[in-house]
Amino acid sequence: MVMRRALHFVFKVGDRTKTATFYREVLGMKILRHEEFEEGCKASCNGPYDGKWSKTMVGFGPEDDHFVAELTYNYGVGEYHLGNDFLGLTLQSSQAVINAKRLGWPLTEVGESLYLTHAPGGYPFYLVDKEQPLHDPVQKVCLGVSDLQKSTHYWNTFLGMKIMDKNEEKKTILMGFADTQCKLELHDISGTVDHGTAFGRIAFACPREQLPDLEALMKKENQKILTPLVSLDTPGKATVEVVILSDPDGHEICFVGDEAFRQLSMADPKGNELLDKAMAEDKSDEWFAEQNKQKAAA
Repeated sequence: MVMRRALHFVFKVGDRTKTATFYREVLGMKILRHEEFEEGCKASCNGPYDGKWSKTMVGFGPEDDHFVAELTYNYGVGEYHLGNDFLGLTLQSSQAVINAKRLGWPLTEVGESLYLTHAPGGYPFYLVDKEQPLHDPVQKVCLGVSDLQKSTHYWNTFLGMKIMDKNEEKKTILMGFADTQCKLELHDISGTVDHGTAFGRIAFACPREQLPDLEALMKKENQKILTPLVSLDTPGKATVEVVILSDPDGHEICFVGDEAFRQLSMADPKGNELLDKAMAEDKSDEWFAEQNKQKAAA
């Protein structure tokens, strides 16, 4: 689909400090921006939680031309249950492999010049041991599906993604909006998709004028809409409009108006400083310890 582009994947994190170490020191990503919120997002960006939370965007470059990670941290939740829905993010960086070995971060060689590692919380990441390219090193995100044909039809016909490769032996299909963007890989797991409580969300941008038509198409085709077209305000920044969808296996998909999002997603030079400040001031672990309680395991 012309002018649609992949933006980010949302990860729920229980340990913000260890997570920051992984993305900054192992992968070598940059903190693009960091925001603190006193109450839950009305588009459930932080999951089904109403309390204080934070959002940290990390990537190898700005979201205009890089696929990044959105790390959501709920102050009262220390652990999430992983399902079989998110099967991995693949990126190309020999430096990340070097960093992991230097820091003693667990690595498993799973193929030629290919290593598997895990972010805190258990999220799988695949590192291609080749020189990091000048363009975005993030190659693809893999999601588990229960019916590859049905899912392919959804993403191709309804969302306009192009089919770029098929592997019948591995039961995978690679899709995307453009060759230069991060791809989406669908992997048939031959069973029910379990999202656990760590369920993520993948986000895409499209021209704002396409959002009502996209919503109308989903209604016409009796497809699930999690959040009808809504405006999201960020104080001091652009107001964006989003529609949140759900594919046949319940994977959450956010489409956001591109024009406003480009303003909202501009990198903040103080992002790193703001994250470090928030982590230093986060006394939630101490509070729970004083109350002789543990943070919730979602």
